[in-house]
Amino acid sequence: MADFSRPGSLYGAIDLGARKQALEAQARREAAGPQAAASASVVDVTEETFTTDVIDRSMTMPVILDLWSPRAPGSAQLSPVLEKVVGDLGGRAVLAKVNVDASPQIAQALRVQAVPTVLAIFQGQAVTGFQQVLPEQEVRRWLDELMGAVEQFYQANPDARPPAAPGEEEAPAGPPADPDLVAAEQAIDSGDLDAAAAAYERLLARAPGNEDAKMGLAGVSLIKRTESADPADVQRRLQDPADIEAQLLAADLEMLSGSVDEAFSRVIAVVKRTSGDERDKARRHLLGLFDALPADDPSLAKARRALASALF
Repeated sequence: MADFSRPGSLYGAIDLGARKQALEAQARREAAGPQAAASASVVDVTEETFTTDVIDRSMTMPVILDLWSPRAPGSAQLSPVLEKVVGDLGGRAVLAKVNVDASPQIAQALRVQAVPTVLAIFQGQAVTGFQQVLPEQEVRRWLDELMGAVEQFYQANPDARPPAAPGEEEAPAGPPADPDLVAAEQAIDSGDLDAAAAAYERLLARAPGNEDAKMGLAGVSLIKRTESADPADVQRRLQDPADIEAQLLAADLEMLSGSVDEAFSRVIAVVKRTSGDERDKARRHLLGLFDALPADDPSLAKARRALASALF
């Protein structure tokens, strides 16, 4: 499960606040005994069916939540791609589609800022997601990473793995995880961010190009910078244009909330209006935020161009 704490998962991650509800649902199912679980790979979800179709179902498989709107052109592009790639998993995940116009309370509860938004729900929590329209190849890679993380969770928690359907063969185990990645994930699970950072640094010393370690270290640093921040105080401090620290901390908080483009724009604006040491500090801070995302993330290319324009 620790893969879900990687900063790649911080991108768009939202705590549903429904962990207790999900565990109670799991207990109800266990008390009722095994039932036929055959279901379609795609389901339309409403406010009335959200608990059953998303929270309850996520206790046994990942639920890919497609928050869409008929008014959003991006939804028309992305939804068919999601249906295709989730369908290719052969029932190992389900696609739950939410029309945010018809079910606004779901969008509000998840703090959805724009559509389409995609969230992966597992064990009652949103573990990863994205907001922009991605090409099919990128969606497949995102989904592959999610399913790999789910498999790691089941390897660490074998009792939580749902029983295989009759005639279904267990998937072969993948290659063993790097020991420093495992150590970092275990440290994150236990709340020891310093130990997690040290493990990521060890891996980067051996393999400087390891993207998981780079993203992991950037994400841990992001969490450490914000763990004692008071959002209300940060908002108050933003009234002072000279308070550069407040601007950078606000960008960190935006990153953690999934507002990646907003965070990048905020720091780039600081770069534009400052000079000398302040400008260099903002630039280096932005590069650190870049490290928290995959190298091919579409937001990165846009932000790098904007940074170059601001600098030159």
